[in-house]
Amino acid sequence: MKPNKKNAQSKNYLDYIPKRVETYKWEQDKNGNVTIFVENKGAFNRIAQKFFKKPKVSQIHLQGIGNKIWLLIDGKTSIYELGIKVSEHYGEKAEPLYERLSEYMRILEQYGFVALNQE
Repeated sequence: MKPNKKNAQSKNYLDYIPKRVETYKWEQDKNGNVTIFVENKGAFNRIAQKFFKKPKVSQIHLQGIGNKIWLLIDGKTSIYELGIKVSEHYGEKAEPLYERLSEYMRILEQYGFVALNQE
């Protein structure tokens, strides 16, 4: 039986390795809370800044477990391995762990804060 090419190339989402996109600056405060800074570029944003007093840089404040996950993202650790570390730190509070972690990674990727690479 020939192996299915599609199945041979498909990969488990938990095997992906997130890497922070260096375009975005971020900082951690003394309480461990992470803030990501997003520069608002483009013509529409310049108009909004001038007429509606919108900020040149938006601040995205991560909350709860999201802070820990962001700090664990190193470009080498898979989503599965991140889950193990989060579980060790938060225990039952993190459940349902992998569903939440996968959704969080999808959101970070959708906003362009991380890139997901295969091993």
